[in-house]
Amino acid sequence: QIQLEESGGGSVQAGGSLRLSCAASGYTDRPWIMGWFRQAPGKEREGVASIYGANGNTAYPDSVKGRFTISRENANNSVYLQMNSLKPEDSGMYYCAAGTSSSAFSASSPRRYNYWGQGTQVTVSS
Repeated sequence: QIQLEESGGGSVQAGGSLRLSCAASGYTDRPWIMGWFRQAPGKEREGVASIYGANGNTAYPDSVKGRFTISRENANNSVYLQMNSLKPEDSGMYYCAAGTSSSAFSASSPRRYNYWGQGTQVTVSS
């Protein structure tokens, strides 16, 4: 059973930066894919970054490409999301997720992942 714990959320003005962290525990084999998702009130959960495979390939939707960077540190079982040039529409609850098995779903689909953290709130004011 994998446990994921997010941290680093907060309130920031538009144009500012935040760095989210996700500490993973409870596994022997590293999850094949890790992702960050966000969900605003009344909206569906949206994938904002993923990192997968031995080479650490990454993927981002156009809405955050060039502003968000996902990275991982295998030594301490952590994944990070560096968010720059934040916009009010980036506000929401941010979740860390892990996928441990092969799947037909894309990296941006919540259905690709089978473990989730509790989330950390990000609020960007204009």
